[in-house]
Amino acid sequence: MNVIETAALGKRYRGQWALRGCTLAIPGGHIVALVGPNGAGKTTLLTMAVGLTRPTQGTVTVVGGEPAGSPRALDGVAFVAQDAPLYRNLSVADTLHLARNLNTRWDQRDAENRLEQLEIPLAQRVGELSGGQKAQLALTIALARRPILLVLDEPLSSLDPVAREDFLASVVAAAKQDGISVVLSSHVLAELERVATYLIVLARGKVHVAGTVQELLASHGAGLEEIALRYLRASVPSVSRTEGAA
Repeated sequence: MNVIETAALGKRYRGQWALRGCTLAIPGGHIVALVGPNGAGKTTLLTMAVGLTRPTQGTVTVVGGEPAGSPRALDGVAFVAQDAPLYRNLSVADTLHLARNLNTRWDQRDAENRLEQLEIPLAQRVGELSGGQKAQLALTIALARRPILLVLDEPLSSLDPVAREDFLASVVAAAKQDGISVVLSSHVLAELERVATYLIVLARGKVHVAGTVQELLASHGAGLEEIALRYLRASVPSVSRTEGAA
């Protein structure tokens, strides 16, 4: 089963293409690293996959062919946006209560047990949590929905090294224990190299490589970060590289 599948997918904002001609099929059962520089189209692709924005052209389906944004798709996909937006004035317990009322599938016991293990008090206000705790709370809410696909958009960007390590460990554990497929975007591949089993390199609004880490390592004879850098460098016009070096 493909957890995300696109055909000639594109999104245009005020005449500027953020993503164009994107055709790919992401198989289930992987932790997918979606890598590219800022402005590459990563967030655009993910927000269309989770149904938050509509394509200008092409199609996108998720969790085995469900149209993105449809009720069945929404039921099977959990999304954690960049900076984990949460209501600062709510307590952790009230945040869980709100999420439970907004979702048809919800595992309250799992959410509470997970927060207890992380030593995040239910009575504490969200605004009083550290950046790492907020990220873990957002991840807990996503996992409590029991998704087939977990989509994470730049979740590590505002975290310190220890919080990043803990967050990635939680993602890997959830993928193994619950059989969840994960798509995790970042512009820093070094953070994902140890956990990713599938790599997609996106640059200038287009997919430049997509494949399993095992296949890419075997065919390129280099580490994952170096493979990604090769494709990213190749996507930048020579004039731009010369100007950047000047």
